[in-house]
Amino acid sequence: MALATPIPALSSDELATSRVFDRLAVAVLGVVGIVALLTFRDYGLSWDDYAHSEYGDLLLKFYLSGLRDQRALSWVNLYYYGGGFDLLAALAAKILPLTLFETRRLMGAAVGVLGLFLTWRIGRRVGGPAAGLTALVLLATCPLYYGHMFMNPKDSPFAVAMTIFLLGLVRVFEDYPRVSIAGGALLGAGFGLSFGSRIMGAFGAIEALAALAFIFALEARALGIRSAGARLGAFALALVPAVILAYAVMAFVWPWSVGDPLNPLRAVEYFSRFFEKPWQELFDGRLIPVPNMPRSYLPTLFALKLPIILSVLGFGGAAGALVAAFRGNVAVNRRAILLAVALAALLPLVVTIALRPAMYNGIRHFVFVLPPLAVLGGLATVSLVEIAARRLRVPPVAAALVFVLGVAVPVVEMVRLHPYEYTAFNWFSGGVAGARDRYMLDYWGLSFKQASQALLARLAERHETKGSGRRWRIAVCGPHRSPQVELGPDFETTWDPTGADFAMMLGEFYCAKLDAPVLVEIVRDGVTFARVYDIRGRSFPTLLTQPGL
Repeated sequence: MALATPIPALSSDELATSRVFDRLAVAVLGVVGIVALLTFRDYGLSWDDYAHSEYGDLLLKFYLSGLRDQRALSWVNLYYYGGGFDLLAALAAKILPLTLFETRRLMGAAVGVLGLFLTWRIGRRVGGPAAGLTALVLLATCPLYYGHMFMNPKDSPFAVAMTIFLLGLVRVFEDYPRVSIAGGALLGAGFGLSFGSRIMGAFGAIEALAALAFIFALEARALGIRSAGARLGAFALALVPAVILAYAVMAFVWPWSVGDPLNPLRAVEYFSRFFEKPWQELFDGRLIPVPNMPRSYLPTLFALKLPIILSVLGFGGAAGALVAAFRGNVAVNRRAILLAVALAALLPLVVTIALRPAMYNGIRHFVFVLPPLAVLGGLATVSLVEIAARRLRVPPVAAALVFVLGVAVPVVEMVRLHPYEYTAFNWFSGGVAGARDRYMLDYWGLSFKQASQALLARLAERHETKGSGRRWRIAVCGPHRSPQVELGPDFETTWDPTGADFAMMLGEFYCAKLDAPVLVEIVRDGVTFARVYDIRGRSFPTLLTQPGL
């Protein structure tokens, strides 16, 4: 698949068309931003949200105390991660007239929209305005990206940090061997934020070094090793300010990393092994310990969870980018850029499949490959439209209609699942209804927000009140923090159903179905995400179950 090459000089008609694409991109960003503002309160707490909010507060106290309050540097295991997003949310919570978790949802949406903007800019720089617009639309209509950006304090901010780095990489390779101030600043800030968020930011460095080695090899063949080496040396020297900026940004968002020069290596060692007590998750209808997931885990879930149009165009565009990168009639700088973007999307997947680490929670850890995948999809879209118009005489308007229909499918599914977009499975897998008995859906328990709200409404409707001097006791199979926050002080949560008034259960495989009246049922697209039972006067030994035993 050939990839579109931007035309250096545009005619007046082409300039007008470019403006149309850019205005459409701004409109898409505006629509997403407005929808996010109207709906950010709909998203509940995830398993990790409460601990991350405390980490952010401790980081804020660390800086406000003049670095004396160092509790953040030993908080749970989160000091092995950077806390840039948590710090931002903690600061915003001091300013905005919202609750702490409403603020976190809003900040998540803002960071996610920033990721969309950056993806548009990368697509535009690499493939032109049409490629930028299509890359933006492909990412904005991806349920995995959109759903995670509201409530994922780790993977979504990391994805945006990696996208900042990729934009910087594209800009510095455009100017190679010179480094512009803007390009160097983006590269340094992006790497500092990404590596300062998760050590998987090292993938960015590997991609950059691979593309740089590629440039050197090409120039050594064309100019000779001495000339190529001189240009490489000048480039490395020009990057020194970016390296200093990267270290400063990393130190700010991940202060533990600079407490000892070996701390980043200690984090690598910590994450190189599975650091929690192993549990089982549902994959392809089987319960499998997370350290023993098969190599098919990642490709299977990518095939079933991504919109079909994003998979086809994105991975097709990656193949095209790699072909173009090794084509002699393409400029060296552009070949390096195409290689870097393709590696940003493919390298983490290839390495994970090869090394087979512990895998769990679907593919949330790989949200960061979605922006470069969308960029590659934008390049492929423009190329296919050009081929269709030139060889098949298909009008661009008809091709655009096909694209719109392709992205409409995941949008409809997102609307039907709201606010659980992150659980979406594509039509190839039969949607969430087809995936329910084979894969995890609401593994972060977002549906407990709506279940808690519905329980309060149900009790009010029935005019039920708790006895004086006591609280409602609710047994919870799933994350407890969400119902604790949503139900308030009149409720106490427990894992033990003995003597409890109600039982709140996720629809996941490990939560039992109880023989008791159902007070609340949270359903999307024909699938039950959560239930609340009235278990007063009933006895149950446990909330948990294990199918097949």
